[in-house]
Amino acid sequence: MWRRNILAGYRYFIGLINRIARNLTENSKRAITFLSERFHEMGNQPILLSRKIRTRKTLYRGLGKAILIYYFSLGGYSHAEDSASFRVRSHNTTYANTTAEDVETEIRFGQSVAARVLGRIPLVEDSSLTQYISLVGRSLVVGSSRPELEFHFAVVKSDEINAYSAPGGYIFVTTGALKSMLDESELAAVLAHEIAHVTERHIVKALRIKAADTEKSGLTQIIGSAGDTTRIAFFQTIDKAVAVLFETGFNHLDEKEADRIGTLLLAATGYDPQAMARYLTRIKEKNTGSGAINTTHPPTHERMDTLRRLLADEGLDKLNYPRAAKRFKKYVVNY
Repeated sequence: MWRRNILAGYRYFIGLINRIARNLTENSKRAITFLSERFHEMGNQPILLSRKIRTRKTLYRGLGKAILIYYFSLGGYSHAEDSASFRVRSHNTTYANTTAEDVETEIRFGQSVAARVLGRIPLVEDSSLTQYISLVGRSLVVGSSRPELEFHFAVVKSDEINAYSAPGGYIFVTTGALKSMLDESELAAVLAHEIAHVTERHIVKALRIKAADTEKSGLTQIIGSAGDTTRIAFFQTIDKAVAVLFETGFNHLDEKEADRIGTLLLAATGYDPQAMARYLTRIKEKNTGSGAINTTHPPTHERMDTLRRLLADEGLDKLNYPRAAKRFKKYVVNY
């Protein structure tokens, strides 16, 4: 019975996608086609992760909501109350002391950090590639735990194998990283890892921006002030965030948390959950140098061991989810 229900639900959502597509602009049509391809790749197999992630019923209800939310975001309604309520899932992380003002200032701070990233590494101005990377990223974001954020994805020109995330939802992946990937699931794994850094507010917490004598964050106070002293403090905080991305890296616990949440998000979106482990295995030997990922992440062998345990514990090591190598090569052919 449950197999028939899953198949019926699957066909309904594919039909819904096709009906929506007829009423969208050409760019939106390409986005919906991408999602349609993603679900067709899953075939008629039931999407079973583990009972720790979600039940079959909850998963397929979330799948339909994700499609509708993505449609709303294409139409410019990504912050609408109707869609926001659908996107609060993935895991149950909450921030009781975080206000709407804190989120706004986190985004503004992240914009400044993102500008610094682009000041160091040039942006790849390839609209087709950027749209593809963004579609993969946004298909992951609909299952994340930060519905209040609008994520942005871009490719930067660097031979280093790395990716970067700034507070507020600004994600960058290097051309060197793209060259080391074999399929879309590996791209999704890297993006999911960076998304997790944002959703868990790792930089925000690492910089200890919460003031001890007020309910508002220190970042809110800094950005909202016009004084020279606080402006200096603001720019110093940006410098510290940039140092985390390019020099010191996140602490090892944050990196392991990003690997864990990113892998669960990857599987929940329908990508091969073993993609990150495959990617790390491949880059282990080729990624060396003072500015490479080895200097800003835990030792690769530690990450791989942790990922293997996670896959086994969550029952994800036996899944045969799509890798989408053909589509990946179509868009990333020049890199």
